[in-house]
Amino acid sequence: MTLQAQRAQNGRLVAASSSPWRRLGFAPAVANALVAARFLPIWLATGALAITAAIIAPEALQSTSWAFVLPYMTILAVAALGQMLVIMHAGIDLSTPGVMFFGGNLIVGVGSGSNNRLAVAILACIALGAGVGLANGILVGIFRLNPLIVTLAVGQIVLAWGVKYSRGVVEGANVPAGLSSWAAQKPLGISAVFWTGAAIALAVALALRYTAAGRRFQAVGANPRAAWMAGVHVRTHVVSAYVIAGALYASAAVLLAGVRISIDPGFGAEYLLAPIAAVVIAGASLAGGLASATSTWMAALALTLLTQMLRILGLSTAMQFVVFGGAIIVGMLISGDRVASLLGRALRPADASGNPTSVNVTGAK
Repeated sequence: MTLQAQRAQNGRLVAASSSPWRRLGFAPAVANALVAARFLPIWLATGALAITAAIIAPEALQSTSWAFVLPYMTILAVAALGQMLVIMHAGIDLSTPGVMFFGGNLIVGVGSGSNNRLAVAILACIALGAGVGLANGILVGIFRLNPLIVTLAVGQIVLAWGVKYSRGVVEGANVPAGLSSWAAQKPLGISAVFWTGAAIALAVALALRYTAAGRRFQAVGANPRAAWMAGVHVRTHVVSAYVIAGALYASAAVLLAGVRISIDPGFGAEYLLAPIAAVVIAGASLAGGLASATSTWMAALALTLLTQMLRILGLSTAMQFVVFGGAIIVGMLISGDRVASLLGRALRPADASGNPTSVNVTGAK
């Protein structure tokens, strides 16, 4: 067996051993069903929300309405995918607004209104996001600092740098015309931003599911101790989660800059908590463990549909926040993580003494 084949096999073994349901003695078919169950509620909730919208706010489902909000839904989904990778490793990242604000200003500043500099501007933006992610990853994964405090602090530092940069270089300027014209295109009648975001989501989903590196990545999140005992470099994977997440936030900033054309002082501010909400109601656990890129995408769709429905109903901004916050709380109460845990408790096999074994859905120690 070649070294590459051995590594691939090791990835499969680690991923398989990380399933909490298999470790508790569930049959493979039941274990797989329980894993799938945690991601089912968001799909059902989105369907129920669509039916509700069709009854009380049908304008929210019209093509003209979605032509406007679909790019924003996609941007939220891309940012949520980055947050998902961090949450899979029991982390959280509050540096998203800072990365997006500074990244958006880099698109304008480095681009200097020239299409010839657009590629360099995009690379600079993504490099910024990856660099911020590297700083977060080192502080959290290597120095073991609290991710909530660390990422919030780093995000504030990056935001301050972004404000200083915007005042000194790019005040009042717009993104290169090539980016805004691309964002306005609609291949097959659907926004180019959507197709780009869908490609990113597909790449993340396929990488996590079908590559050895992706399976090891999931194994570290589900059971760091077992992954470490299998020879996987746990800290390296934690750092890489933040780096990739930062690059995804920067990618979301590029998409948002193309849609908005100019960068205002509140650019990216709305992406502080919404991506976290999308990941959690999609079925992921803040304690770490498994997550689904497709369910995270569906959660972003549900949150966007809810926001659009509230606006069409004419609710005040304050009431929109109340309903939106309440919906997130309800979504967390019926999240797939809780559903899978309840199912596991009901179905868990008994140990040798006849007592039901304990359930740890995430696999985290």
